[in-house]
Amino acid sequence: MSTLLHPFQSPVEHIELPGRFTNPFHYEPHPLCVLAAEEVQAYLATRHDRADELGQGKMFGVLVVRTADGGPPGYLAAFSGLLAGKSVHPFFVPPVYDLQRPGGFFKPEEEIISALNRRIGGLEADEAYRAARLRLSEAEEALRQWQRIARRQLAEAKARRDACRQAAALTRAEEEALTRESQYEHAEYKREEHGRMERLARLRTAVAAYEEPIEALRAERRQRSAALQRRLFDQFRLLNARGEERSLCDIFEEYTHHLPPGGAGECAAPKLLQCAYRHGWQPLAMAEFWWGASPRHEVRLHGHYYPACQNKCGPILHYMLQGLNVAF
Repeated sequence: MSTLLHPFQSPVEHIELPGRFTNPFHYEPHPLCVLAAEEVQAYLATRHDRADELGQGKMFGVLVVRTADGGPPGYLAAFSGLLAGKSVHPFFVPPVYDLQRPGGFFKPEEEIISALNRRIGGLEADEAYRAARLRLSEAEEALRQWQRIARRQLAEAKARRDACRQAAALTRAEEEALTRESQYEHAEYKREEHGRMERLARLRTAVAAYEEPIEALRAERRQRSAALQRRLFDQFRLLNARGEERSLCDIFEEYTHHLPPGGAGECAAPKLLQCAYRHGWQPLAMAEFWWGASPRHEVRLHGHYYPACQNKCGPILHYMLQGLNVAF
């Protein structure tokens, strides 16, 4: 028996096999899955070298399978994402595609992107750049405050002139004086505003001189990240029960008309099914459970079972389950 396929440590002959495969999005765990999960949890309890990471919480999965020779059922185990910074560990099935395999394209390109991040961070931390941004920010705020005060003063002056006109009949000379006053005040406002805007333009030019190389590096980072993500998704060649194989991008294009989200294909359920199909083992039932502390932004309780996620796993599992008699 493969080291990936674990025999049950307890007798299971009395447990009836499921008639249909688990609906991964809505299920009660089959007794065989509960037993398999308990054995995985017992194994995890022995891994003191990973106690800190396991304590932070992670999703695990089990898949009960039967081999072609008709022997007793066994089970596969998987974890979501990485464990201790690695995707390959004894006892667990391998990833659909190993990002970290030696000689692969992912790590070298990831290092290039990390180097871009460091260069961007260094430029953003430059004291002269920060000082230029501060001067610009202060000048913009000073302009806004001056405009509020100046516009209020213009409105108050206009109100005084209007009150003079309404209080008594003005001579032509008095009316012309009020008009000249209005014209002068508006001209002074425009002159001052123009000067402040010119200073802002100079400050913005100074800031842009720092930001242009930063933005160029950001653009390169975006391009490299998008290309790497697309190339990576193309490496995920997923199987279904019919023996068909499709890339992650093709699957999401059909189901969502979008590229896959980050981390798609790295959850426990796709890993389990992929391993079973690769070895010709018949999937019987599946369950996923959370182990460790609850995450900050999700409802996940230690030891509880959960359905597969719709965002990342929905399209993948709908494809991978084709050919199985699923309890939908």
